Amino acid sequence: MRCLIVLPTYNERENLRAIIESIQQHAPTVDVVIVDDESEDGTGAIADELSQEHPSKVFVIHRPRKDGLGRAYVAGFKFALERDYEVVLQMDADFSHDPSYLPQFLEMSGDHDLVLGSRYINGISVVNWDLKRLILSRAATGYVRFITRMPLTDATSGFKCWRREVLEAIDLEKIFSSGYLFQVEMSYRTYQKKFRIAEIPIIFVERRLGRSKMDWGIIAEAILGVIRLRLRR
Repeated sequence: MRCLIVLPTYNERENLRAIIESIQQHAPTVDVVIVDDESEDGTGAIADELSQEHPSKVFVIHRPRKDGLGRAYVAGFKFALERDYEVVLQMDADFSHDPSYLPQFLEMSGDHDLVLGSRYINGISVVNWDLKRLILSRAATGYVRFITRMPLTDATSGFKCWRREVLEAIDLEKIFSSGYLFQVEMSYRTYQKKFRIAEIPIIFVERRLGRSKMDWGIIAEAILGVIRLRLRR
């Protein structure tokens, strides 16, 4: 299978080269497209260097401005579909998603249309979060389950593996969310269309370097957006 990882970046110069090296170590047959949102710290230049060093394995999309995580992923998904990739993975560039799980995702994708990495399927598997953020994340998961009725233990997870048939069936032009709600919306669209979904346990580790992109605007979008998502048909 031709597989591609979509890797959004914004100010990830400390992590980018190391995450690409780790991906190549654990999943050497997988290609990567870096989607950079006009980073201010030189991340885009590092992405270009990596693409030049690995011209058939690493690709770069430069977007003209910071326009939300969801829009970055949509750009990467369209890139994958246009180039006939059969399996598309998504993950963070800050090592909160460990590339060592990639072989398991790829193996599970043989029998499932969406494989989702869950922080909560075996209790709580999160490292370096304070109690406030942990409570917030657990509350968000419960809220999403209650509103959408999706039987997922971690509906807000961003570590996922898609078969191209799912991305083709979901009208990417109609995705309305741009922040972290995007993770919920994409899973919900998949669930609505009755694709086969599986969760695998992962350990989520808070970013190694740099600052978290989470803010109260993102949280507010998620709270209101889940209701909007449930009401849309």
